[in-house]
Amino acid sequence: MAIARPVRVVLAALLVEGTTVANTWEGTAISERMAGRMGAQGDLGGGLSDGREMARARSAISPAPGAVPAQPSPAGLAFVGVGVMLFATSPVLVRYAAPLTPFQITFGRMATAGACLMLASLATRQPIGPARGEWPRFAGYGLIAALHFLLYIAALSFTTIAHALVLVYTAPIFVTLFAGIFLGERIPRRKYLGLPVVLVGLAILAGLEPHLTWRMAFGDLLALGSAVCFGLYSIAGRRERARYPLVRYAGAVYALAAVWLAPFALGQPLGTNSAFSLGAVIALGVIPLAIGHTLYNASLRRVHPTYVNLIATQEVTGGIVLGALLLGEWPPLSAILGAVLTLVGVGLSLVLE
Repeated sequence: MAIARPVRVVLAALLVEGTTVANTWEGTAISERMAGRMGAQGDLGGGLSDGREMARARSAISPAPGAVPAQPSPAGLAFVGVGVMLFATSPVLVRYAAPLTPFQITFGRMATAGACLMLASLATRQPIGPARGEWPRFAGYGLIAALHFLLYIAALSFTTIAHALVLVYTAPIFVTLFAGIFLGERIPRRKYLGLPVVLVGLAILAGLEPHLTWRMAFGDLLALGSAVCFGLYSIAGRRERARYPLVRYAGAVYALAAVWLAPFALGQPLGTNSAFSLGAVIALGVIPLAIGHTLYNASLRRVHPTYVNLIATQEVTGGIVLGALLLGEWPPLSAILGAVLTLVGVGLSLVLE
């Protein structure tokens, strides 16, 4: 009984994500069927025309894009809270996946998550993959996603969990910058107030690191590259969010990311302790990515994105705590101070609209 309720919550989130995207094929089809019934039955006794009933039905099934409640809902806060806790398991699971290479780990993670979300698409009666003629564009999304996850996982082979997580969580800064550069979106000047705080935090994180080496610095650069790729991925995929349900879109992107990684991952030896390593890779695909990512996106339909992203930054805290408790990777005081300042800067950029 204790297990059944969390499973139902996750399945409910999947169903919400699969059926509430504006103008999706399923919402349109259901609305059209309802419109047909209304046409056969005439007005439903309330004096409303078929057109108004049609609009009401379509609105109920497919809320307007970007519409969120004025006040955060308890369910939405619970979704993002659980999602962040699942995200936080990622660095520890990457460590457990050793001695597999970053290519092998990333390939297994993306293939597992892609398979899970494709199964979710089937469960919610959605098609699998993009529409005909859109595969090349989705292949581009898959390449960017592959680079984002690969660089993050590779960074953990060179630098600490604290450094990798903090640097990857500078991604909102790059999302804002790229939205201005590539989409022509106006960036309020107030948002730039967070940038100096981020830079100071990063300077403390790296400059006061007592054990900083060239190897760690290389890992930090990989993590920063992962943040840049996430910014590009977010901008590139923005146009698809109103056209595809989340599970269908993400399932296709993750699967295509695995295809890009396959030539570099397959055929390499698995090394010792392969069963444990493969279990960690499968867990990486299921726990933080397939389930955690879905709960995070489900929360965006119930809570303002600013609150969601502020809560999501606590993945850094959770990941550092788990790394300390499970791996004995205790960060120095300078890393903690740098992490706090960096997250404050990111938070300012999110809040100052």
